[in-house]
Amino acid sequence: MKRLVLAWAATAVAATGAAVAVLTLLGTGLTGDSGHVLSPAEVRAALNTATQRATGTPAGDATPTAGTPPQTAQGKLIRTAGGTVIASCEGDLVTLRSWSPAQNYSVDQVEPGPARKAKVEFEPEEGAEVELKIECSAGQPVTSFGS
Repeated sequence: MKRLVLAWAATAVAATGAAVAVLTLLGTGLTGDSGHVLSPAEVRAALNTATQRATGTPAGDATPTAGTPPQTAQGKLIRTAGGTVIASCEGDLVTLRSWSPAQNYSVDQVEPGPARKAKVEFEPEEGAEVELKIECSAGQPVTSFGS
């Protein structure tokens, strides 16, 4: 009986050790070093790289000057209280490439083009909606606000 208990205990210890070893190997081998925490500088560098890739902005030009909307490879970024829009022109036709409502807003209506005029309406949970009308002038998207 004593031998049976010792054999059972030895088997339990060996199985537990093997399970821990396998889980350790799988955790590190499949997911990489899970203990690495990024420093603030590494976070800023990663975000800067991701922003440059998303907007097509070359290094050093990631921050536009005040009052000048950034121009991306895909179009012009237009920011409003209701949300953001990326619009581009081909000749005198405008196309809305993307639109995203701000927090507490939703998209009510979109006319993405290509057309002479494109439109997007951002509707807040409360208050007045933000309506953007966009057309092309000299090959660049120009915005006007409607009611």
